Amino acid sequence: MAQGAWADAHARLERAVAAGAGPEALEDLSWAAWWLDRVESCLEAREQAYLGYRERGDTRSAARMALWLGDDHLEFRGAGAVAQGWFARAERLLDELEPCPEQGWLAVFEAHAALRRAEPDVAIPLARRAQALGRNHDVVALEMFAVATEGVAQVSQGEVQEGLRRLDEAATVALSGEFEHLAAASWTCCLMLSTCEHVRDLDRAGQWCRRVEEFSQRMGARFLRGVCRTHYGVIRAWQGDWRTADRELVDALRTLGTERPSWRADAVVRLGELRRRQGRLEEAASLFERSGVSGLRGLAALHLAGGRAVEARELLERSLRHGPDGANPARADALELLVRTLLALGEYDAAGVRLEELRSIAEAAATDALRAAVDRSEGLLAAATGASARACEHLEDAVDRLERSGAPVEAAVTRIELAEALNSVGRRDAAQREAERALTALTEADAGQERDRAAAILDALLAPATPATERDQVLTPRQVQVLDLVARGLSDQQIAEHLVLSRHTVHRHVANIYTRLGCSSRAEAVARATRLNLL
Repeated sequence: MAQGAWADAHARLERAVAAGAGPEALEDLSWAAWWLDRVESCLEAREQAYLGYRERGDTRSAARMALWLGDDHLEFRGAGAVAQGWFARAERLLDELEPCPEQGWLAVFEAHAALRRAEPDVAIPLARRAQALGRNHDVVALEMFAVATEGVAQVSQGEVQEGLRRLDEAATVALSGEFEHLAAASWTCCLMLSTCEHVRDLDRAGQWCRRVEEFSQRMGARFLRGVCRTHYGVIRAWQGDWRTADRELVDALRTLGTERPSWRADAVVRLGELRRRQGRLEEAASLFERSGVSGLRGLAALHLAGGRAVEARELLERSLRHGPDGANPARADALELLVRTLLALGEYDAAGVRLEELRSIAEAAATDALRAAVDRSEGLLAAATGASARACEHLEDAVDRLERSGAPVEAAVTRIELAEALNSVGRRDAAQREAERALTALTEADAGQERDRAAAILDALLAPATPATERDQVLTPRQVQVLDLVARGLSDQQIAEHLVLSRHTVHRHVANIYTRLGCSSRAEAVARATRLNLL
């Protein structure tokens, strides 16, 4: 077991149990099965060990098995009620005892339950109690896993740098070989990688991914290799290497199998996001629909790209209701997309409110990638409200930050928006340069939809202005009239009142304008129509 030779250990321990070995051998057998994803063998061995310890009168060890059974039913089965039953049993048994490490494991599991309920203020004192018990009983795995748990809670409260510092410490100890409990080392690594992804600190995640991959190979940690490959795939996509990202995410799903549904669900959503960016929209939609609440943001992005901004807003608001509150970085992706969605709907005040939420998260995280998300959103809001010069400044800042964070595809997409803003203030040559750079980067990444968008904008910049006699071939007079009011900042309701139409009719006109102009937002439609001399 110390060498990570889990299959050999499992076979030897089965023979020992068959020969009459006691609950200690059953406990070891359960861990060998746990690492091999042999769920039924793991649960059966743990239950037998629990009963064996109870018959012997070893209350502390019986409570320990109840704790692991509770965690197993959550991780392997998603059976919260069954898990709670085992945790309650462990708590009752531990109430009879003097302070011991098992009480610390119960506390740290309760801390994670609080984090799932988005209650970091409840999680932190529980994590600190677990740290104290681990330290007092010299159980490094318990102490450091609890440190990592506190770090996650601090990040979710907006104390990002302090939380990451704790996670760095815990991951360092986990991978140094000090942990007595290898499963806790794996859990600590997973907490580190997922938190880095939430705050978009993908440089830090990349550094830890390499260390975790070495550990998982050495210890035969099949599920951890799957988790690590999921995060590595996201990192490679962020870095513009979509071919490697594709391979890693597909392999991660194959590695994770079906035995760890929570880990697999994360990989499904991330592959769906890559498929969306690749333009493989039907596959993306299928993956997102399989992912429940986790897939709502991806579905919203598909709706927005298809000109269905109302549906996108509903999905994003639902996603945010189901997620954490406050300055938790896990909200950032949905908030950024919601700002763009509200701009497409002409709801500029609401977009500004959501932008301020995103800004508070980015200021706490202090990563270039999240600050770039704020700059980009500010630029789009400025462009939509006619402040084109300010839009150029914000979008230039976003491009610079994204370049520094090593995100060429995101920088290229932002260059497209910058090109439109530059063109709207008469800087046609600069707009052309930005569009050319965007097209080059998106072609290298094989980013289908966004590459085509960059090519269309570059073609329009290189083409002469559309003669007035050809305008009606692009938009109808009524569509031009609606778009002119959109450019003035009116919402659908205000346009409906101005033109004495129903709000539904105005919404249909806006959707048709998007289709005719090949765009997905109000700001983009106004910029493109201006470039084509339609307004």
